[in-house]
Amino acid sequence: MWYFRSPEIVFGPDSLDHLSQISGRRAMIVTDAVMVELGYARQVQEKLQAAGIESRVFADVEAEPAVETIRRGAAAMTEFSPDWIVGLGGGSPLDAAKAMWILYENPAVDILSVNPFEPLGLRQKARLIAVSATSGTGAEVSWGIVITDPADRRKAAFGSPENLPDIAIVDPALAATMPPQLTADTGMDALTHAVEGYVNTWQNDFSDGLCLNAVRLIFTWLPRAVAQPDNAKAREKMHNAAAIAGLGFINSMCSLAHAMGHSLGGLFDIPHGRAVGLLLPYTIEFAGREPSAAERYRQLAALLGLPAATATQGTGSLVQAIRQLLAEIGQPQSIGQALNISADTFEAQLETLVEHAESDTQIVTAVRPPETEDLRRLFRHAFLGQSINW
Repeated sequence: MWYFRSPEIVFGPDSLDHLSQISGRRAMIVTDAVMVELGYARQVQEKLQAAGIESRVFADVEAEPAVETIRRGAAAMTEFSPDWIVGLGGGSPLDAAKAMWILYENPAVDILSVNPFEPLGLRQKARLIAVSATSGTGAEVSWGIVITDPADRRKAAFGSPENLPDIAIVDPALAATMPPQLTADTGMDALTHAVEGYVNTWQNDFSDGLCLNAVRLIFTWLPRAVAQPDNAKAREKMHNAAAIAGLGFINSMCSLAHAMGHSLGGLFDIPHGRAVGLLLPYTIEFAGREPSAAERYRQLAALLGLPAATATQGTGSLVQAIRQLLAEIGQPQSIGQALNISADTFEAQLETLVEHAESDTQIVTAVRPPETEDLRRLFRHAFLGQSINW
């Protein structure tokens, strides 16, 4: 038995106007300084005001939000008593809004211990709206949360289906100001969601179609969105693709590229999408030695019109296409290229990288579960840019 979960999704141009149609008393907007500077927080407040809803802005969310930020935001909510929480921005503000919501409703909860199996009893005080302003994380349609525990420089991935947003607003106008680098980073996050959502041990008929369509959309529109920032159609297609990929993977889960990417990003402060995107080809090569995974990769290659007469050929074609995409949008293809550090510096962190990857929740669904030595070799090969051949 399995469950498919989704918020109500409002998408397309002017979908932000939906905020003027909701009913409530007070809303706490959780966002970051960039969203305030760009005027998006003010737009959200104006829409809420039109609905007769008083609002307050918490704009202290940093990239990769820390546990202490979550606690401060929850305290601000307790003081204001909102019946709506509105997350506004990329993955960091949206994940922060989810975590703050949990603590607002359950002040005694250890936020890092939240899991899908223990009830939270949410929606006694408030409901959640997620407004996406980047095209990648899919956080607006998913219940996963990633925050940083500074004590051990680890990204903690957790969450419960209860903290799924009630409403997701996918308005492409909010992504129109994304610079090319951010467009590339978040686009690779979305692609990794879709590929891993389609090829892992929990893939299913309901998530498959979403993941397939997201892969097709991203390969078609991401290069245009990066090269032509003013291309409104490319922006809209990528914004939709990110949400579609998010809805696909949260109903099947991600896999090894995310487990390794969380570890890499937490230790070396690499943006999440850049980390998982550069690791994706290596993890495909590794998993592609498993016949069931290779057949799924062949199907993805065939969808993209790549050579895919056999599973082996299809896997190789897909890896090559992803590496070509990375090159086209200016993304690093090795850890060494991304970090510009010496091999000795990297080796000094290798055991911690492996330890954090092994304890990451997303490793559970790997089609080919890696041993500890496999992870060491994977990280080393990815650092040097060497293909996986075992």
